[in-house]
This record gives sequence, C-alpha cells and structure tokens, in this order.
Amino acid sequence: MSLPAGTPVPLDGDDTLGLAMNRAIGGAPIPGNAVAHLHDSPRALDEMIAIIARARRRIHLENYIIRCDTTGRRFAEALAERAAAGVQVRVLYDALGSIGTRWSYWRGLRQKGIEVRPFHPLLTTSPIDLFSRNHRKLLVVDGEIAMLGGICLGDEWAGDRATGRPAWRDSVVRVDGPAAAAMDQTFGRVWALAGPPLPSDELVGTVSARGTEAVRVVDGIPGRTRIYRVAQLTYDTALERIWIWDAYLAAPPPLSTALLDAARGGVDVRVMVPSTSDLRVVRDITRFGYRDLLLAGARVFEWRGPMLHAKAMILDRRWARIGSTNLNLSSLYANHELDVIIESETFVEEMANQFRKDMLQSNEIVLRPGRYLRRGRLVDADAPPAEHPAPSSSPMTTRRRNRFDRQMATVMTLRRLAGGMRRRFTVTAAGLFAIMGLLLVAFPVATGLVLAAVSFAIAGTIAFASLRAPALDDRRRVPRPPNSA
Repeated sequence: MSLPAGTPVPLDGDDTLGLAMNRAIGGAPIPGNAVAHLHDSPRALDEMIAIIARARRRIHLENYIIRCDTTGRRFAEALAERAAAGVQVRVLYDALGSIGTRWSYWRGLRQKGIEVRPFHPLLTTSPIDLFSRNHRKLLVVDGEIAMLGGICLGDEWAGDRATGRPAWRDSVVRVDGPAAAAMDQTFGRVWALAGPPLPSDELVGTVSARGTEAVRVVDGIPGRTRIYRVAQLTYDTALERIWIWDAYLAAPPPLSTALLDAARGGVDVRVMVPSTSDLRVVRDITRFGYRDLLLAGARVFEWRGPMLHAKAMILDRRWARIGSTNLNLSSLYANHELDVIIESETFVEEMANQFRKDMLQSNEIVLRPGRYLRRGRLVDADAPPAEHPAPSSSPMTTRRRNRFDRQMATVMTLRRLAGGMRRRFTVTAAGLFAIMGLLLVAFPVATGLVLAAVSFAIAGTIAFASLRAPALDDRRRVPRPPNSA
C-alpha cells in the first residue's frame, strides 16, 4: 500500500485529546511507519552512515553542529561517495552552531558536488536573525527513511574506545515510511529560508507503508510554540506518568507550573538531566528548580556521564516524543526545531524501559526533612521516594513540624545549589564593571565612543526590526455575522 506524503489518520470524534494535539502541532498523525529508538549515540551515527550508503536518488542532511573532526570527516566521505555515484546531496548547517568548523571542510564538500548552505550567516544585515537558529538534526534519504533527534555530527557523540573517551548519551529515532516524506518536506521549507527552494520534483509525493505506527511530525517554527503547546496539553491531561529527558531544562514559568501541578495531582513525574554539562550556567539554572519539583512529589535524576543530550518524553502509555527541542525559551520560542510524537503503546514501553535503565546510571536527587539536598546513587529503579520519618514528640503540631522541616530543607538546598552559581555570577559581574571603570578612566573619549556606537547599533536594530514587521490595516474589518451576540 502506498500513501501520499502526510496522509493523516482519521480520528474518532470522541478523541478530544487527539484532536487537541492535532491543533497544537498543526497536523494529524501519519500512519504506516516503522519506527526504531536508538539511545546509543555511536550506534546511531553508524546507522546514519549505513543509510547514506544505501541512498539511490537524494540525501537531505541538516544539523545544528557539523564538526570537521573525525566524525565530521567520516560523514563527508560517505556523502562524497554518494555524490560521485550520481546521488543529489544537499547539506544545511547552522552558521552559529557550526562556527568552529573550518571553511576548508565546506569547500571540500562543494568540490565533491555537494550543495552546502549555511543557515543565517553571522555576517548579516538582519541582526535579529542571529537569535533564531536552525537547531534541527535531520537526515532523510530518498524521501523514505529519516533519522532525527538530538544528535549532532561530532566526536562528542561518537566517543573514542581507543582512548576511553565516553560518548554523549542521546536519543534518536529512525522512521521508515510516509512520515519520513513529511519530514523531507520540512527540510524543503528550511532549505528555502537559506536560498532558492528545492526543485518542485525533488520531494516525493507517495511513499509505501513500511509498518503500523502512526507518527505526528512537529515542525517547530519560530513563534508558533508548537512543542510548548504540546507539553502544556500533555502535562494538563496526564493520568499516570510524565517522564522527561532534557539536556538544557529551563522551562518558562507556565510550563513549570503545569508540570508541578501534575506531580501534586498524583502523576508520576520523573525528570532526568545531565550532572555535567557543556553549558554550566544552564545546568545551574536547572538545579534551581529541583526544590519545587521535589516538594511537589516529582523525582529528579542526574545522569552520571559526560553529557546527557537527549530531548524526549513519554506520557502515560500513549505517546512518546523525540526530537531536537529542549524545554527552554530558545528552543520553544525562537529556533527552528523538529520533533516526532509516536502514538504506540509498544514504543512507549520501550522508551520507559530505557528510562529505567538510565535511572540506574544516574544519581537521584533526594530532599529529606531537616537536611540539604543530596545526590545519592539509585539502588532500586522502581523504589518509591523515601518517606519522611515520623515526627518525634514535641509541643509542635505535626503540620507545623512538617512545614518547618520543608522550609529548612528548602533553605539548605538553595544555599548549596545557588552558592557556586552566585559566586561565579558576582565575580564575573564585578570583574566586568571594574574593567569598564578602568577603561573610562584611562580612555574616556574612546570608551565613550564605543558605548555610544553600541547604543546606536541596538537602537538601529530595534528600529529596523519594527519597520520589517507587517503593518496592521485598521480599515480591513471582518464583517460581523448578523445574528452574533
């Protein structure tokens, strides 16, 4: 059976949650797919190379980070071999994410017949574009096979067994079938933002069914906040569990509140984040949220390893999400992202089993009455959170004692977690202001001119952005229905 790309699954009119999900993401589930979850980054990279080697017509590759290290050169060789065989190869990279990649790497790809484009170059007449990046990680081959997730093309994800360098932990999903063609169409959309669009005949229109799974493709467009709406919707409707992997968790307050309310309502909320991160500031901001999560009844785990880079979630036994979107402002609001939502009890349970295995490789954060936050090794992955010990005989009532214990635990938690970050911020700020003061004393005219130039540049950028925004025409009014209230 062959299905046109993006053919939706008809939903029962009683499935109001499914209908709400369709509206949130701007599309319906696509049937007929085979899906596979790859949680081992080196294996996922090997799978991507194998898929590239089997390409017959075209390869579309886009990634936030493509390095010119061993892994990057490995992909360059695989792409060049296919280009030499007559396969059309297109590569789209983000200019900021791949800022460390040498120009000779891109020149080498072009010399092999590969079309390469940077997304939002850093030297631009539109400074606002600098804050909107292409954070997607997608490979589509022949419009029929796609791989996406959080994985970038660099040695961090490949590791090195010879030197004992461990690989970053990430989540990737392989999709064979009509949903892969839908993802290929999203590649065409972003490709057109970086230059001329793809030829009209390059995106396939019909793909044969490869499996039985339904996949929702969430094309993250800046300003549409699709994953934000999905997360809000799922947090508010979850009945059993919400288990989250996130590399850079710093969710906006409404989303955090929805997660806390779910935990307080009895939903099994578990959050897994990295204990060591390439962005320490974001890690410290994430730790500020531990207190509220733990007091609400959620469980928090820090992955023991070089870096947990996965962006995934499972909801109850119905849905699993994997993609490039982190639960922070830049991913939710500003960046181009790509995720899939898979509605399959079998796939969700596979993801849940992986979460349990990851718990065994993590430190659980435990908040105990009268003590500060501590990180201890999890022994039993399915053990419930430790119960508070019974209060000793005291003139204080049980309710007052429990409240006092929570307040003391909160204070100690914040003192420990915020101490290091506070010191770094204050020392950095003090140093910057001291340097600024010295420059103003030593070179008042030159420093003043620099500050004035920066101020004018910011003012010009804001004015330019406002002029580019479409103007509203008050004269165009929607006619009011005659019988409307």
